[in-house]
Amino acid sequence: MKKTLIKVACGLALVCSVQASASGLYLYEVGTEDVGLAGAGQAARAQDAGTIVNNPAGLTRLPGDNLTLGGQALYGDAHYNLDGSGKGPGNVIGWFPGASSFISHSINDDVKVGLGIYGNYGLGLHFGDWAGSQLIKDSTLIALTFQPVIAWKIGDKWSIGGGPGINYGLFSLKRDTDDGEQKSDDHDWAINGKLGLMFELNDATRFGLTYTSKTKYDFNVKTDVTLTRLSGNPTYSLPLSAAVQTPQQLMFSAFHQINNQWAVLGDLGWQDWSAYSDSETSVANRSLQSKERLKDTWHTALGVQFQATPELRLNSGIAYDSSFYKDQNNTSITMPSGDAWRWGAGAQYQLTKQSSIGGAFEYMKMASSTVSGSALGGTYDHPNLYFYTANYSYLF
Repeated sequence: MKKTLIKVACGLALVCSVQASASGLYLYEVGTEDVGLAGAGQAARAQDAGTIVNNPAGLTRLPGDNLTLGGQALYGDAHYNLDGSGKGPGNVIGWFPGASSFISHSINDDVKVGLGIYGNYGLGLHFGDWAGSQLIKDSTLIALTFQPVIAWKIGDKWSIGGGPGINYGLFSLKRDTDDGEQKSDDHDWAINGKLGLMFELNDATRFGLTYTSKTKYDFNVKTDVTLTRLSGNPTYSLPLSAAVQTPQQLMFSAFHQINNQWAVLGDLGWQDWSAYSDSETSVANRSLQSKERLKDTWHTALGVQFQATPELRLNSGIAYDSSFYKDQNNTSITMPSGDAWRWGAGAQYQLTKQSSIGGAFEYMKMASSTVSGSALGGTYDHPNLYFYTANYSYLF
Protein backbone atom coordinates (compact mmCIF):
# COMPACT_ATOMS: atom_id res chain seq x y z
CA MET A 1 0.00 0.00 0.00
CA LYS A 2 2.84 2.43 0.80
CA LYS A 3 4.35 1.78 -2.65
CA THR A 4 0.97 2.53 -4.22
CA LEU A 5 0.77 5.84 -2.36
CA ILE A 6 4.21 6.88 -3.58
CA LYS A 7 3.33 5.97 -7.17
CA VAL A 8 0.15 8.06 -6.97
CA ALA A 9 2.05 11.06 -5.59
CA CYS A 10 4.89 10.88 -8.12
CA GLY A 11 2.48 10.33 -10.98
CA LEU A 12 0.99 13.75 -10.26
CA ALA A 13 4.36 15.50 -10.41
CA LEU A 14 4.04 16.89 -13.91
CA VAL A 15 0.49 18.06 -13.24
CA CYS A 16 1.52 19.71 -9.99
CA SER A 17 4.26 21.65 -11.75
CA VAL A 18 1.80 23.87 -13.61
CA GLN A 19 0.35 25.18 -10.35
CA ALA A 20 2.31 28.36 -10.92
CA SER A 21 1.46 31.84 -9.78
CA ALA A 22 0.47 34.13 -12.59
CA SER A 23 2.68 37.01 -11.58
CA GLY A 24 5.82 35.55 -10.08
CA LEU A 25 4.37 35.64 -6.57
CA TYR A 26 4.53 33.06 -3.82
CA LEU A 27 0.94 31.93 -3.40
CA TYR A 28 -0.60 30.08 -0.46
CA GLU A 29 -3.09 28.16 -2.62
CA VAL A 30 -2.18 24.54 -3.46
CA GLY A 31 -5.66 23.02 -3.86
CA THR A 32 -6.20 21.99 -0.22
CA GLU A 33 -8.89 22.92 2.33
CA ASP A 34 -6.89 26.07 3.19
CA VAL A 35 -8.25 27.78 0.06
CA GLY A 36 -11.74 27.98 1.56
CA LEU A 37 -10.22 29.65 4.63
CA ALA A 38 -8.20 32.17 2.58
CA GLY A 39 -5.17 30.54 4.22
CA ALA A 40 -6.25 31.38 7.77
CA GLY A 41 -4.67 29.11 10.38
CA GLN A 42 -2.57 27.33 7.78
CA ALA A 43 0.39 26.63 10.10
CA ALA A 44 -1.86 25.40 12.95
CA ARG A 45 -4.86 23.67 11.30
CA ALA A 46 -3.16 20.28 10.70
CA GLN A 47 -6.35 18.42 9.75
CA ASP A 48 -4.96 16.55 6.72
CA ALA A 49 -1.66 15.63 5.04
CA GLY A 50 -1.55 19.07 3.37
CA THR A 51 0.06 20.29 6.60
CA ILE A 52 3.33 19.14 4.98
CA VAL A 53 3.49 22.39 3.01
CA ASN A 54 2.18 24.68 5.77
CA ASN A 55 3.76 23.21 8.91
CA PRO A 56 5.44 19.78 8.87
CA ALA A 57 5.18 19.59 12.67
CA GLY A 58 1.42 19.23 12.27
CA LEU A 59 1.90 15.67 11.00
CA THR A 60 2.12 14.50 14.63
CA ARG A 61 -1.63 15.20 14.93
CA LEU A 62 -2.53 12.75 12.14
CA PRO A 63 -3.25 9.09 12.94
CA GLY A 64 -2.11 6.25 10.68
CA ASP A 65 -1.16 6.86 7.04
CA ASN A 66 -2.80 9.68 5.10
CA LEU A 67 -3.21 10.76 1.49
CA THR A 68 -4.46 14.18 0.35
CA LEU A 69 -4.90 15.08 -3.32
CA GLY A 70 -5.78 18.56 -4.54
CA GLY A 71 -6.84 19.96 -7.91
CA GLN A 72 -7.01 23.63 -8.75
CA ALA A 73 -7.95 25.98 -11.57
CA LEU A 74 -6.75 29.57 -11.40
CA TYR A 75 -8.12 32.34 -13.61
CA GLY A 76 -6.29 35.64 -13.69
CA ASP A 77 -7.81 38.88 -14.98
CA ALA A 78 -4.96 41.38 -15.39
CA HIS A 79 -5.32 43.78 -18.31
CA TYR A 80 -2.30 45.95 -19.09
CA ASN A 81 -3.41 49.33 -20.46
CA LEU A 82 -0.70 51.24 -22.35
CA ASP A 83 -0.34 54.97 -21.76
CA GLY A 84 0.57 55.53 -25.41
CA SER A 85 -1.25 54.80 -28.64
CA GLY A 86 0.35 51.43 -29.37
CA LYS A 87 -1.48 48.12 -29.29
CA GLY A 88 -1.94 46.78 -25.78
CA PRO A 89 -1.69 43.13 -24.75
CA GLY A 90 -5.07 42.87 -23.02
CA ASN A 91 -5.36 40.26 -20.27
CA VAL A 92 -1.87 38.81 -19.70
CA ILE A 93 -2.83 35.93 -17.37
CA GLY A 94 -5.89 33.77 -18.14
CA TRP A 95 -6.34 30.15 -17.00
CA PHE A 96 -3.81 27.99 -15.12
CA PRO A 97 -4.54 24.41 -13.99
CA GLY A 98 -2.73 22.80 -11.09
CA ALA A 99 -2.61 19.93 -8.63
CA SER A 100 -0.90 18.78 -5.45
CA SER A 101 -0.36 15.51 -3.59
CA PHE A 102 0.64 14.80 0.01
CA ILE A 103 1.25 11.49 1.77
CA SER A 104 2.17 10.80 5.39
CA HIS A 105 3.19 7.68 7.32
CA SER A 106 3.23 7.03 11.07
CA ILE A 107 6.44 5.33 12.17
CA ASN A 108 5.01 5.36 15.69
CA ASP A 109 2.79 7.64 17.78
CA ASP A 110 5.53 10.27 18.07
CA VAL A 111 7.38 10.14 14.73
CA LYS A 112 5.80 10.80 11.33
CA VAL A 113 7.25 11.16 7.83
CA GLY A 114 5.70 12.62 4.71
CA LEU A 115 6.18 13.72 1.13
CA GLY A 116 4.54 16.62 -0.66
CA ILE A 117 4.59 17.33 -4.39
CA TYR A 118 3.23 20.76 -5.25
CA GLY A 119 3.83 24.03 -7.04
CA ASN A 120 2.87 27.36 -5.47
CA TYR A 121 5.33 29.69 -7.16
CA GLY A 122 5.90 30.70 -10.74
CA LEU A 123 5.11 33.10 -13.52
CA GLY A 124 3.03 32.93 -16.67
CA LEU A 125 2.39 36.12 -18.62
CA HIS A 126 1.01 36.14 -22.15
CA PHE A 127 1.34 39.49 -23.93
CA GLY A 128 0.99 38.25 -27.53
CA ASP A 129 1.36 40.62 -30.48
CA TRP A 130 1.53 44.01 -28.81
CA ALA A 131 3.64 47.17 -29.06
CA GLY A 132 6.35 45.64 -26.86
CA SER A 133 6.52 42.19 -28.47
CA GLN A 134 10.28 42.66 -28.99
CA LEU A 135 10.61 42.82 -25.19
CA ILE A 136 8.24 40.00 -24.30
CA LYS A 137 5.46 37.99 -25.95
CA ASP A 138 5.19 35.09 -23.51
CA SER A 139 7.04 34.40 -20.29
CA THR A 140 6.52 31.23 -18.25
CA LEU A 141 8.14 29.95 -15.07
CA ILE A 142 6.99 26.50 -13.95
CA ALA A 143 8.16 25.57 -10.46
CA LEU A 144 7.72 22.14 -8.87
CA THR A 145 8.64 21.26 -5.27
CA PHE A 146 9.33 17.82 -3.82
CA GLN A 147 9.04 18.20 -0.02
CA PRO A 148 10.14 15.23 2.12
CA VAL A 149 9.61 15.91 5.83
CA ILE A 150 9.89 14.29 9.24
CA ALA A 151 7.99 15.31 12.38
CA TRP A 152 8.61 14.44 16.01
CA LYS A 153 6.31 14.96 19.00
CA ILE A 154 8.25 16.18 22.03
CA GLY A 155 6.22 15.57 25.16
CA ASP A 156 2.51 16.33 25.36
CA LYS A 157 2.52 19.86 23.94
CA TRP A 158 5.40 20.42 21.51
CA SER A 159 6.10 19.07 18.03
CA ILE A 160 8.86 19.89 15.56
CA GLY A 161 9.09 19.05 11.88
CA GLY A 162 10.95 19.96 8.75
CA GLY A 163 12.81 18.91 5.67
CA PRO A 164 14.46 20.08 2.46
CA GLY A 165 12.53 21.46 -0.49
CA ILE A 166 13.85 20.04 -3.75
CA ASN A 167 12.72 22.54 -6.36
CA TYR A 168 12.80 22.17 -10.14
CA GLY A 169 12.19 25.21 -12.34
CA LEU A 170 11.58 25.60 -16.07
CA PHE A 171 11.78 29.06 -17.65
CA SER A 172 10.66 30.04 -21.14
CA LEU A 173 10.73 33.45 -22.84
CA LYS A 174 9.34 34.32 -26.28
CA ARG A 175 9.74 37.62 -28.11
CA ASP A 176 9.94 39.05 -31.61
CA THR A 177 13.19 39.98 -33.34
CA ASP A 178 13.94 41.51 -36.73
CA ASP A 179 14.57 37.94 -37.93
CA GLY A 180 11.36 36.45 -36.52
CA GLU A 181 10.21 35.03 -33.19
CA GLN A 182 12.92 34.10 -30.69
CA LYS A 183 12.42 31.54 -27.92
CA SER A 184 14.77 30.99 -24.97
CA ASP A 185 14.43 28.08 -22.53
CA ASP A 186 16.38 26.92 -19.50
CA HIS A 187 15.90 24.82 -16.37
CA ASP A 188 17.50 24.66 -12.94
CA TRP A 189 17.37 22.84 -9.60
CA ALA A 190 17.29 24.70 -6.29
CA ILE A 191 17.29 23.59 -2.65
CA ASN A 192 15.64 25.32 0.28
CA GLY A 193 14.44 24.29 3.71
CA LYS A 194 11.29 24.27 5.81
CA LEU A 195 11.10 24.10 9.62
CA GLY A 196 7.93 24.05 11.69
CA LEU A 197 6.96 24.14 15.36
CA MET A 198 3.59 23.38 16.93
CA PHE A 199 2.45 24.06 20.48
CA GLU A 200 -0.80 22.50 21.71
CA LEU A 201 -1.97 24.49 24.71
CA ASN A 202 -4.86 22.07 25.23
CA ASP A 203 -7.23 19.95 23.16
CA ALA A 204 -8.97 23.07 21.84
CA THR A 205 -6.12 25.50 21.21
CA ARG A 206 -2.87 25.19 19.26
CA PHE A 207 -0.29 27.45 17.66
CA GLY A 208 2.05 26.89 14.72
CA LEU A 209 5.18 28.65 13.46
CA THR A 210 6.81 27.85 10.11
CA TYR A 211 10.03 29.15 8.58
CA THR A 212 10.77 28.65 4.88
CA SER A 213 14.17 29.62 3.49
CA LYS A 214 14.64 31.38 0.15
CA THR A 215 14.82 29.64 -3.21
CA LYS A 216 16.96 30.87 -6.09
CA TYR A 217 16.90 29.68 -9.68
CA ASP A 218 19.75 30.59 -12.05
CA PHE A 219 18.43 30.65 -15.61
CA ASN A 220 20.73 31.34 -18.55
CA VAL A 221 18.37 33.61 -20.49
CA LYS A 222 19.32 36.86 -22.20
CA THR A 223 17.33 39.68 -20.66
CA ASP A 224 18.71 42.73 -22.52
CA VAL A 225 16.99 43.74 -25.75
CA THR A 226 16.85 46.79 -28.02
CA LEU A 227 13.39 47.65 -29.32
CA THR A 228 14.04 48.71 -32.92
CA ARG A 229 10.34 49.26 -33.60
CA LEU A 230 10.01 52.03 -31.01
CA SER A 231 11.18 55.61 -31.33
CA GLY A 232 14.73 56.11 -30.07
CA ASN A 233 15.49 52.38 -30.12
CA PRO A 234 15.22 52.04 -26.32
CA THR A 235 17.07 49.24 -24.54
CA TYR A 236 15.34 47.26 -21.82
CA SER A 237 16.48 44.67 -19.32
CA LEU A 238 13.71 42.40 -18.10
CA PRO A 239 13.51 42.54 -14.27
CA LEU A 240 14.06 38.84 -13.58
CA SER A 241 16.00 39.11 -10.31
CA ALA A 242 12.95 38.80 -8.06
CA ALA A 243 10.86 36.97 -10.64
CA VAL A 244 13.00 33.81 -10.40
CA GLN A 245 13.46 33.78 -6.63
CA THR A 246 11.24 33.19 -3.62
CA PRO A 247 12.00 35.01 -0.37
CA GLN A 248 12.54 33.56 3.08
CA GLN A 249 9.37 33.80 5.11
CA LEU A 250 7.73 33.22 8.49
CA MET A 251 4.15 32.23 9.21
CA PHE A 252 2.54 32.21 12.68
CA SER A 253 -0.92 30.68 12.99
CA ALA A 254 -3.47 29.90 15.68
CA PHE A 255 -6.42 27.51 15.89
CA HIS A 256 -9.11 27.52 18.61
CA GLN A 257 -12.10 25.18 18.87
CA ILE A 258 -14.80 27.30 20.50
CA ASN A 259 -17.33 24.47 20.87
CA ASN A 260 -18.44 21.33 19.05
CA GLN A 261 -19.53 23.36 16.03
CA TRP A 262 -17.38 26.49 15.77
CA ALA A 263 -13.63 27.01 15.39
CA VAL A 264 -11.68 30.20 14.67
CA LEU A 265 -8.30 30.42 12.89
CA GLY A 266 -5.80 33.22 12.28
CA ASP A 267 -2.44 34.10 10.69
CA LEU A 268 0.40 36.59 10.82
CA GLY A 269 3.10 36.26 8.16
CA TRP A 270 6.20 37.96 6.72
CA GLN A 271 8.10 37.63 3.42
CA ASP A 272 11.59 39.07 2.84
CA TRP A 273 11.10 40.67 -0.59
CA SER A 274 13.42 43.61 0.23
CA ALA A 275 16.37 41.24 -0.21
CA TYR A 276 15.79 41.33 -3.95
CA SER A 277 16.07 44.01 -6.60
CA ASP A 278 14.82 44.53 -10.12
CA SER A 279 17.28 44.93 -12.95
CA GLU A 280 18.39 48.34 -14.12
CA THR A 281 16.56 49.59 -17.18
CA SER A 282 18.12 51.81 -19.84
CA VAL A 283 15.70 53.78 -21.99
CA ALA A 284 17.11 55.84 -24.87
CA ASN A 285 20.54 55.74 -23.22
CA ARG A 286 19.08 57.08 -19.96
CA SER A 287 19.57 54.87 -16.91
CA LEU A 288 16.51 54.25 -14.74
CA GLN A 289 17.49 52.86 -11.36
CA SER A 290 14.87 50.48 -9.96
CA LYS A 291 17.01 48.51 -7.54
CA GLU A 292 15.35 49.82 -4.39
CA ARG A 293 11.68 49.49 -5.21
CA LEU A 294 10.87 46.25 -3.38
CA LYS A 295 9.99 45.96 0.32
CA ASP A 296 9.06 43.22 2.77
CA THR A 297 5.45 42.09 2.79
CA TRP A 298 3.09 41.29 5.65
CA HIS A 299 0.17 38.90 5.76
CA THR A 300 -2.79 38.49 8.08
CA ALA A 301 -5.86 36.27 7.87
CA LEU A 302 -8.93 35.32 9.88
CA GLY A 303 -11.18 32.34 9.24
CA VAL A 304 -13.92 30.22 10.77
CA GLN A 305 -15.01 26.59 10.54
CA PHE A 306 -18.60 25.50 11.19
CA GLN A 307 -19.51 21.83 11.71
CA ALA A 308 -23.01 21.92 10.20
CA THR A 309 -23.56 18.16 10.56
CA PRO A 310 -21.34 15.28 11.71
CA GLU A 311 -20.34 14.85 8.04
CA LEU A 312 -20.30 18.44 6.73
CA ARG A 313 -17.81 21.18 7.69
CA LEU A 314 -18.07 24.68 6.22
CA ASN A 315 -15.08 27.03 5.88
CA SER A 316 -14.75 30.75 5.27
CA GLY A 317 -11.94 33.27 5.60
CA ILE A 318 -10.52 36.65 4.68
CA ALA A 319 -6.85 37.62 4.27
CA TYR A 320 -4.74 40.68 3.50
CA ASP A 321 -1.25 40.83 1.99
CA SER A 322 0.73 44.05 1.61
CA SER A 323 2.42 44.92 -1.69
CA PHE A 324 6.11 44.21 -2.22
CA TYR A 325 6.40 47.53 -4.10
CA LYS A 326 7.31 50.66 -2.18
CA ASP A 327 5.51 52.77 -4.79
CA GLN A 328 2.61 51.45 -6.88
CA ASN A 329 3.50 54.08 -9.51
CA ASN A 330 6.96 52.52 -9.99
CA THR A 331 6.39 48.83 -10.68
CA SER A 332 7.55 46.15 -13.11
CA ILE A 333 5.73 45.16 -16.27
CA THR A 334 6.49 41.48 -15.63
CA MET A 335 5.37 41.49 -11.96
CA PRO A 336 1.85 42.96 -11.62
CA SER A 337 1.17 43.13 -7.90
CA GLY A 338 -0.11 45.30 -5.11
CA ASP A 339 -1.93 45.18 -1.79
CA ALA A 340 -4.17 42.12 -2.02
CA TRP A 341 -7.38 41.02 -0.33
CA ARG A 342 -8.51 37.39 -0.39
CA TRP A 343 -11.99 36.04 0.35
CA GLY A 344 -12.52 32.28 0.55
CA ALA A 345 -15.37 29.83 1.14
CA GLY A 346 -15.53 26.06 0.99
CA ALA A 347 -16.92 22.81 2.37
CA GLN A 348 -15.59 19.40 3.42
CA TYR A 349 -17.78 16.29 3.44
CA GLN A 350 -16.93 13.06 5.28
CA LEU A 351 -17.85 10.23 2.90
CA THR A 352 -16.81 7.41 5.23
CA LYS A 353 -14.73 7.06 8.38
CA GLN A 354 -11.67 6.94 6.14
CA SER A 355 -12.39 9.29 3.24
CA SER A 356 -13.53 12.86 2.65
CA ILE A 357 -13.95 15.26 -0.26
CA GLY A 358 -14.02 19.03 -0.39
CA GLY A 359 -14.30 22.05 -2.62
CA ALA A 360 -13.50 25.73 -2.27
CA PHE A 361 -13.53 29.08 -4.06
CA GLU A 362 -11.29 32.05 -3.40
CA TYR A 363 -11.29 35.54 -4.88
CA MET A 364 -8.21 37.78 -4.71
CA LYS A 365 -8.27 41.46 -5.64
CA MET A 366 -5.02 43.43 -5.97
CA ALA A 367 -4.33 47.15 -6.04
CA SER A 368 -3.51 48.78 -9.37
CA SER A 369 0.14 49.01 -10.39
CA THR A 370 1.71 51.47 -12.83
CA VAL A 371 4.80 51.09 -15.02
CA SER A 372 6.21 54.58 -15.55
CA GLY A 373 9.14 56.29 -17.26
CA SER A 374 9.23 54.18 -20.42
CA ALA A 375 7.80 53.98 -23.93
CA LEU A 376 5.82 50.93 -22.80
CA GLY A 377 4.46 52.58 -19.67
CA GLY A 378 0.97 51.67 -18.58
CA THR A 379 -1.22 50.37 -15.77
CA TYR A 380 -2.58 47.09 -14.47
CA ASP A 381 -6.02 48.18 -13.26
CA HIS A 382 -6.90 46.15 -10.14
CA PRO A 383 -5.87 42.63 -11.22
CA ASN A 384 -8.12 39.82 -9.99
CA LEU A 385 -7.39 36.13 -9.38
CA TYR A 386 -10.03 33.41 -9.01
CA PHE A 387 -9.25 29.99 -7.50
CA TYR A 388 -11.50 26.93 -7.92
CA THR A 389 -10.33 23.86 -6.00
CA ALA A 390 -11.29 20.31 -5.10
CA ASN A 391 -9.59 17.89 -2.71
CA TYR A 392 -9.79 14.29 -1.57
CA SER A 393 -8.32 12.74 1.59
CA TYR A 394 -8.01 9.11 2.67
CA LEU A 395 -6.89 7.57 5.96
CA PHE A 396 -5.26 4.14 5.61
